[in-house]
Amino acid sequence: MPVITRDVFLPHPVQTVWAALTDPDQLAIWLMPNDFQPVLGHRFTFRTDPAPGFDGIVHCEVLELIPTTRLVFSWMAGKVDTRVTFALAEEAAGTRLRLRHEGFGLTQLPVRMLLSVGWKRILRTRLPAHLDTRQASTV
Repeated sequence: MPVITRDVFLPHPVQTVWAALTDPDQLAIWLMPNDFQPVLGHRFTFRTDPAPGFDGIVHCEVLELIPTTRLVFSWMAGKVDTRVTFALAEEAAGTRLRLRHEGFGLTQLPVRMLLSVGWKRILRTRLPAHLDTRQASTV
């Protein structure tokens, strides 16, 4: 099965990165508006602009939650029924974040390619910018 993987280093404490992943207000800033709650089994949605074949709603459920270490949720949109994993590891000068988005069917190559580019931009630009802004506002 095709899988999207991303690995980024963020020069921020693991608790700060974890908060960006699990606080719905922060998540809305760097990813999408949502009704996420960091509770195992919680069903939630991400909302974005609709596109052909996509109503703009991603249906999710929290499948695994290990504070400051691992967050796994389902990701269902249109005909895509996948799973997203964020794994965090504390490093000397910050946090290593590993994303794994898996479960794409062989016929879903265009969707996987679109999401692959999106995750790259989000994890290398939007999330770091959000974390930098939060750090600047607390200094």
